[in-house]
Amino acid sequence: MIPGGQPNMQQLLQQAQKMQQDLAAAQQELAETPVEGSAGGGLVKATVTGSGELKGLVIDPKAVDTDSAEDTAETLADLVLAAVRDANASAQQVQQEKLGPLAQGLGGGSGIPGLPF
Repeated sequence: MIPGGQPNMQQLLQQAQKMQQDLAAAQQELAETPVEGSAGGGLVKATVTGSGELKGLVIDPKAVDTDSAEDTAETLADLVLAAVRDANASAQQVQQEKLGPLAQGLGGGSGIPGLPF
């Protein structure tokens, strides 16, 4: 701070730029972090990135009922949906862990500390 209580604009700009760089780095790390979810006791596993992009899907052959194709298709659809939702829920937790501290550094969404807005 400059004497007289006014914030040092150069210092604030440097802090904002550092936070922006940290946020970009955290977002890149999230985009590269694999997160897994599963359903049906592991019969279906989905892998998403920390940012929620579906990257992989594994279906155990035990999930396939050869007696009824219609039942199998319905069951697989349900299991895939549940596995992807589980993986995305885990990805959201990873996002909170990585981005939460950065958001707090920005004043928790209420503006930059020291500025009137």
